[in-house]
Amino acid sequence: MEFKDDERIVDSVRNKIGFFKDKNPMLETMGVEVTSFTFGEVRLDAEVTHNLTNIYGIAHGGLAMVLADTAMGGACLGCNKRVVTLSMNMNYLKALPEGTHVYAVGKVVHNGQHTMVCEADVIDEFGDVCLKAQGTFYVLKEYTY
Repeated sequence: MEFKDDERIVDSVRNKIGFFKDKNPMLETMGVEVTSFTFGEVRLDAEVTHNLTNIYGIAHGGLAMVLADTAMGGACLGCNKRVVTLSMNMNYLKALPEGTHVYAVGKVVHNGQHTMVCEADVIDEFGDVCLKAQGTFYVLKEYTY
């Protein structure tokens, strides 16, 4: 994992990044890796394996959705906020065939006290955006695990 050092990331968040990466059952089940983490932005990488496809041999839409949602939530963690998703809008733009390497980049757009707004792109190995998402997140509290 690449960690882009940023003075805005407090030590408590630096200590929790491993927890976000290694103790997230959904990411573990889907083989998702956190590959970059900085203030208000995170990148997740995955492979479209057979067990993540639908009957058409392409990634189930849930894979792209989970990548986008988790990338946006991780971006909020980078701001030292523990959040839950209130709403999410997605536009599927391109299918992800089995065997494709894919990554999601989540970014904080609005870092509020009670809500946060983020956006995420899910991108294939050719650099094509396959899904665009925007989400609104409710801030539970500062991240204190």
